[in-house]
Parts: sequence; structure tokens; C-alpha cells
Amino acid sequence: MDFVKMEGLGNDFVVIDGPVSPAAADIAAWCDRRRGIGADGVLVVTPRGDARVQMEYWNADGSPAEMCGNGLRCVARYAIDRDLVTTPEFVVETPVGERPVSVRPDGAVRALVGSFSESGTDTYELAGYKLDAVSMGNPHAVTFVHDCYAVPVDAVGPIVEGDDHFPERTNVDFGTIVSSERIDLRVWERGVGETLACATGAAATAALAHRRGLTGSRVTVMLPGGPLLVEIEGDQVWMEGPASTVFRGQV
Repeated sequence: MDFVKMEGLGNDFVVIDGPVSPAAADIAAWCDRRRGIGADGVLVVTPRGDARVQMEYWNADGSPAEMCGNGLRCVARYAIDRDLVTTPEFVVETPVGERPVSVRPDGAVRALVGSFSESGTDTYELAGYKLDAVSMGNPHAVTFVHDCYAVPVDAVGPIVEGDDHFPERTNVDFGTIVSSERIDLRVWERGVGETLACATGAAATAALAHRRGLTGSRVTVMLPGGPLLVEIEGDQVWMEGPASTVFRGQV
């Protein structure tokens, strides 16, 4: 099987051509950082015509996920690099709907992450943190803290991810409001662990902060892997950031 290793702000993926549905055991083996290729997840990209492709995503443990923002940008760049589409502006079909994307000449990708929604009044206190349950097409639990870099993410993340309040598990976002134009963020990703970047987490955190009047509608989210620009237009959240190829190979 041919594959391409790609990354967006350090969030890395094994990318393969579809249509194919890899087994969970194979996904976990490919993503193993000591005995496999090494990645946070696997992306399958299937052509759907001149101006659209389909994206499917699995976490490193082999579990399917509804959406992956950094993966979406990598899929867009992959489609351009492989001539799967004929225009730099096209549509990516995801399990949670169509996502328009635009690949810039410098390789950066602007894309619609999706619609932000709060889960009613679902606020929980878990492991000493107050968390709001929200959605970007996939589940997130967001908490605002004084210093996200001081949070024991490896300890708190698994507790929240697997709590009974989240029957399908959840991503966990620890955000610090630096200014009206910047949020620092660390994310525990379900089925993966702490990642260098999570674009849906950045979108969810920025949208919640904006809705609460803590930031403006255009925010730079500083992740361990680098900055991601997030823009909120009503309930719609857009992002712009890098996506690049690391290497190609066969397995």
C-alpha cells in the first residue's frame, strides 16, 4: 500500500487513497510511533469529481472520528498535490457534511471547520476543572484556565475523555485567554492523547470564548505545534493554517 505522511501544525497523519476501509488493528499498527509509521491518525481520500473529494478519518487507536480539522487541511493539500481536483477551491465531503476549502499558492489552507454549538446547559466539574460540553461536529469539553501550560493534561485528559457524561468520549480543551486576539491552547484528543495541535479544539475554544465576549471574532490560537488563525462568522467557524507532506512510502 502506498501512503503519504502529512502534518498540520505537528498533528500528523498517514494518508492513503480510497475507497478503502482499513481495519482498526491496521490503523493502530500504522500509527505506532515505535513499530509503525507513526501518526495521530489515518486519513482516506477518495475522489468525487473535478471539484470534490471525500475524507474519512480514524484516530490512532483505530476508532473512527466524525471530524478532524488539521486532517481536513491535509486532505485539501493532498488533493491538490495529487491532481484529484482541478481548482484550488473545492469541497471536501466529511461524515458531518460538506466543507469548502481553498488551497493558497504558499500551501496554506483556509477551510470551514463547521458549525459551533453548545450542548444546552451542560457544564461539568471533573478532576477539579469546570468544563463546557460543546460541538464542532465532534464532541469537545472546553475549560478556560489561568495557565494552560501548567495543567497536567496527561492526568486530567483521560479522566474527562472517558467520563460517563460523554458516552462517545470527548476531546478536552484547556484554553488560556491571552488577549482579545489570542488564545493559548492545549488539547487532549480522544483516542490519541495530547496532540501538538487540534483544529476542531481551536475552533471550539475560540467560538466559545467569542460567544462569552472574551475575544473578538478573529483569533490566533497558539497551539504547541504553532499558530492557527480562527474566524467566527455566526455559528460558522473558519480556520487558516499550514499543511505539508513529510514523506512518502509503502507498507
